[in-house]
Amino acid sequence: MIARTWHGLVPIEMKDAFEKYEMETGVKDTSAIKGNKGAYLKIVEQGEYAHFFLCTKWDSMESVLAYAGPNPTIAVTYPEDEKYGLISDPIVILQEVFDDKNPFL
Repeated sequence: MIARTWHGLVPIEMKDAFEKYEMETGVKDTSAIKGNKGAYLKIVEQGEYAHFFLCTKWDSMESVLAYAGPNPTIAVTYPEDEKYGLISDPIVILQEVFDDKNPFL
């Protein structure tokens, strides 16, 4: 199983709006792909920013590629990201994992 973890941050005043947006984009989109075994979101507040971590779990690299395209370690971005002041880490971490449990618990 493969875990793919993205990180981005938004100004703290955009936290709630971006959380809703992230559920409607990243979480919903990844969950709809065949081979997705889970999409887990963690939010950490740090001063003036809210950090978002989205970990998705996949049954194979083919499934990861179906979502992320040919460069699975590059972040997938959405047209309205800028509206929330998102600073997206351009690099996504891929790791082999043993289960589909929430890694943030």
